[in-house]
Amino acid sequence: MQLGTLTLDGKTAGLAPMAGVADMAFRELCVAYGATYVVSEMVSSKGLTMHDRKSKQLLVLSEKERPAAAQLFGCDPETMAESARRAMAFAPDVIDINMGCPAPKIAGNGGGSALLKDPPLAEAIIRAVVQAVEVPVTVKIRVGWDDETVNAVEMAQRAEAAGAAAIAVHGRTRMQMYAPPVHTELIADVKRSVSIPVMANGDIVDGPSAAKMLEETNADYLLVGRGALGRPWVFQQIEAYLKHGVLLPEPPVPERMRVMVQHIKTICDYKGERVGIKEARKHAAWYIRGIRGAAAYRQRVGALSSIEELERLAYEIACGA
Repeated sequence: MQLGTLTLDGKTAGLAPMAGVADMAFRELCVAYGATYVVSEMVSSKGLTMHDRKSKQLLVLSEKERPAAAQLFGCDPETMAESARRAMAFAPDVIDINMGCPAPKIAGNGGGSALLKDPPLAEAIIRAVVQAVEVPVTVKIRVGWDDETVNAVEMAQRAEAAGAAAIAVHGRTRMQMYAPPVHTELIADVKRSVSIPVMANGDIVDGPSAAKMLEETNADYLLVGRGALGRPWVFQQIEAYLKHGVLLPEPPVPERMRVMVQHIKTICDYKGERVGIKEARKHAAWYIRGIRGAAAYRQRVGALSSIEELERLAYEIACGA
């Protein structure tokens, strides 16, 4: 798949944007396990144009995670264009526009998936951003706001007309949030309706589900979101299956614990231990899913206060596996 001068292998997968999760530490880890493209956490266009420090921090990209996109959200074309220009100070390879986030605090203010209800405004935003920057601009959408307003094809066609380099489609409506099913037939409709590349997203958790998504949608590329939580090696599994038909098993528990500790130490290196350990709690809960005694371990995870406590818990889990 071509994004400007970037070439992404369609038999691999990238990391979808996830607020509060897809920070630099996680993106780097996923790249180390085979993710061939990553997208930053959502950044508020309004916050960026108002010089908000946190918004700027979310845009920092390391050389270990390239190619990488900076994702922006907002509902005003001029503000979005200006924020895209400012984002270029962080040298993203791509600017991605979020028109799919279902969170009430985003959609309730006119951003994210709320733009699915106003395709002309969405097109104006895309055109303004495309004209503001020289890197490729992509757009992330859902298939519609609800079952009565499924308009992914129209949104994709408007995105193409406005100059978008690719469209990413999460196969659910906004009202579904993350409930089944994923409407792969609607992603396939989008693919047939445009000439720009289409990225598919939704419930891709391993090699077989990745292959099924490609078969049912004919998409050019895959984005993995929640399937990577506590499982950054999922990208390695997907590539092995798509390229070689090999079904890689889940790593043994001691290896999972090693990766968990490495991941959380990196968060602490980047954000400081106080912030890092607070964020570690949710990541650790994902890493221990399915492990024997996980319910009891989760209670201890919720009380973590230091790297040393995390290492002791990881050692105990590894030895008890």
